Amino acid sequence: MNAYREGKQRLLQAFAAQAPTAARAQRLLKDLAQHTDAALRALWEQAALPAQACLIAVGGYGRGELFPHSDVDVLLLLPSGTDSHMPGPLRESLERFITDCWDHGLEIGSSVRTLDECLEEARKDVTVQTALLEARRLAGPAAVFKRFRAEVQRHVDVPAFLRAKTLEAQQRHTKFEDTPYALEPNCKESPGGLRDLQLLIWIARAAGLGHTWAALAQGGLITALESRHLHRNEATLKLIRCLLHCQAGRREDRLVFDLQAAVAQQLGLQAQGSVRASELLMRRYYWAAKAVTQLNQILLLNLSERIAGGVAPPTVPVNERFLDRGGLIEVVDDGLYQREPQAILETFVLYANVQGLKGLSSRTLRALYNARQVMDARWRADPVNRQQFMAILRAPQGQTHAFRLMNQTSVLGRYLWVFRAIVGQMQHDLFHVYTVDQHILMVLRNVRRFLLPEHAHEYPFCSQLAAQFDDPALLYIGALFHDVAKGRGGDHSQLGAQEVRRFARAHKLSKVDTELVEFLVAKHLRLSQVAQKEDLSDPEVIAAFAAEVGDARHLTALYLLTVADIRGTSPKVWNAWKGKLLEDCYRLTLRHLGGAPVNREAEIEARKQEARQLLALRSALPETEAPLWRTLQLSYFARHEAAELAWHARELWRHIGAPQPVVRARPSPVGEGLQVLVYARDVPDLFARICGYFDGAGFNILDAKIHTSTDGVALDTFQVISSDPATLHRDLVPLVEQKLALALTQTGPLPEPRRARLSRRVKSFPYQPRVSLRPDERAQAWVLSLSASDRAGLLYAIARVLAKHHINLQLAKISTLGERVEDTFLVSGAALQHARQQLQVESELLDALALPA
Repeated sequence: MNAYREGKQRLLQAFAAQAPTAARAQRLLKDLAQHTDAALRALWEQAALPAQACLIAVGGYGRGELFPHSDVDVLLLLPSGTDSHMPGPLRESLERFITDCWDHGLEIGSSVRTLDECLEEARKDVTVQTALLEARRLAGPAAVFKRFRAEVQRHVDVPAFLRAKTLEAQQRHTKFEDTPYALEPNCKESPGGLRDLQLLIWIARAAGLGHTWAALAQGGLITALESRHLHRNEATLKLIRCLLHCQAGRREDRLVFDLQAAVAQQLGLQAQGSVRASELLMRRYYWAAKAVTQLNQILLLNLSERIAGGVAPPTVPVNERFLDRGGLIEVVDDGLYQREPQAILETFVLYANVQGLKGLSSRTLRALYNARQVMDARWRADPVNRQQFMAILRAPQGQTHAFRLMNQTSVLGRYLWVFRAIVGQMQHDLFHVYTVDQHILMVLRNVRRFLLPEHAHEYPFCSQLAAQFDDPALLYIGALFHDVAKGRGGDHSQLGAQEVRRFARAHKLSKVDTELVEFLVAKHLRLSQVAQKEDLSDPEVIAAFAAEVGDARHLTALYLLTVADIRGTSPKVWNAWKGKLLEDCYRLTLRHLGGAPVNREAEIEARKQEARQLLALRSALPETEAPLWRTLQLSYFARHEAAELAWHARELWRHIGAPQPVVRARPSPVGEGLQVLVYARDVPDLFARICGYFDGAGFNILDAKIHTSTDGVALDTFQVISSDPATLHRDLVPLVEQKLALALTQTGPLPEPRRARLSRRVKSFPYQPRVSLRPDERAQAWVLSLSASDRAGLLYAIARVLAKHHINLQLAKISTLGERVEDTFLVSGAALQHARQQLQVESELLDALALPA
């Protein structure tokens, strides 16, 4: 009974014993299929099934290939006329056959049908129809199987099948965000994966046009070169999928972080400087997937035209080099790009500018694919091409689609040679979820959306600023180059600034514009750092940043690029609070640049007056604010907006000096989460207990403003958001007010932080914890900066260390970048005045930040 399992294990061990190659992987897939064929035939013979019954391999197994842990899909074809309820002996024989298969280690997926039932199911479900098209006889009369295949083929509605499979592919691509460059791609289902190649063969087989790349080449659907490239890249994908199954010991088609290093090691890949072996593996995968994507477009368009029966769409001349073929750009002849290389970029100028053009025809795609050798250094330096590239950037529309299409067809990387180096470049910084090239194109898209009226509702302030910006092309250039030096080692911002300066000179940008794009690339992280890590209520912080920016044009361009950049890293990184911090920093800096530096006293007085007006609108008694405000220092008023001052006064005027903690919550004014007010006697572990409650209740702290009144009462305000995105925060207000107040009355040792599973990304790419403790500008407090991989309970663990050493918090800036945290605290305490105790604090913080073993 173990013969099948042992035979399969011998095949896998033999494969693992030698260096894996594409050819050896293909041989393994064939051997596994043949080994499975023999086992199934033997069990079929023992089952005593009707003489006219057939055992048929379908689906992937029907192709005569079997991946190590893939399902074994079979059809048990019964003679026509067999009762659907089946007589007892037949049912028993079928059940015994299926049970024997599982007992022998054959994990089959089986269906039992007559021919008529097969045809009916295929008519209703294109997936069933697809599986039947790949049928292969294992046992039973050859004549019965021949009739089965003929009937299945005869009942295929080829145009309907093409439409259904194309829509199915679009749906699948959408699921994977229409990119082969996911950090953990599915080598079977993702765009550019094996399923895209199988799709082509299914359509060709259904149309009777062949079922191998060689046959399609003989039929004129692809060239011999394209056939070789399809075969080579298919072999690469099969090898990777095969290794994934072997490494995981189960069916695993995703190149997950946990397995990337192991697969790379098995392929013999070794780290090259700062580039990991897993990155080399992923680069190999991405290039194969990209080639598959390009060739898939060409062949799918050709198949569609062939199936349409030669009915050509209407063709209208665009100019002497291009035609509009049913909305697709088509070259006038196959040799256009070889003869006139300048026409390559002209293709995308037309795509961006001419209304109604929505893509490239198969003839144009093929011509681009075959013109890669003419896109050389001489082509890049051609003044006409440089003018055309700038024409795309300055087109009134279409930049996003044009640059994405240029990247898909490899034109962008061949024109911007520096861009080619980051195609498929992974980012292991725990908050980017796209490869570098895809992130850059996402940022370009985000900038472009700021200028489109139909997207003005998304970021109204950004749209307002972008509409007034004098030359949007400069923003697009900043987006294209801001991360283009990633992966080189060194400061990618400075290296990128050098690259964009070369680009600007080559493309004859003015000195002023050159300086701007260089500034954008060199400083593209600076606004985010100031807004999220420094005290925006400090006029000196704003003055220093204003001096660094220089003028309103630079500030506006940097703000737009920063918002687009953060939005383009990951759907998890952006939130409304982060947007508010950036906007506040922009507005404060703009006012300073306008010649009106912040007069702190006047600003605070105006803020107080606005708060009084808000209180009056809420029918508060005169002087409602006075009892609270008399106990608070200037820094409190500097760090809170008028609406917050009014809210605090309205909620606390009756509780001044109260012995019990007061907790109030409301939906956050910035639109996400809750704003929580805590008013309680200041004790060393207060902040830790607050963090402990939020941690246990499943809230993430986005920001904390910490204050202590002159009479020793803490007045702290927190911006929090639930870790459950479906949460209705308004409904949580009573619960938070009650439970947090109760938690703050507890005494005794602080509870241990809760343990939670680490994400796979954090486990695979842990971020080295860092702690920095330095005096602030005035040497009156200390700035504590922390960086670490994020996890549940991390802020609480930090707070416990601070409470243990009686370190007081004055300000907390909480910044979560995907699965990495960058937190900054303004702290004070006697322990920080002594070098030995300071080292102890830093050491314990590093232990708190370290990932659990």
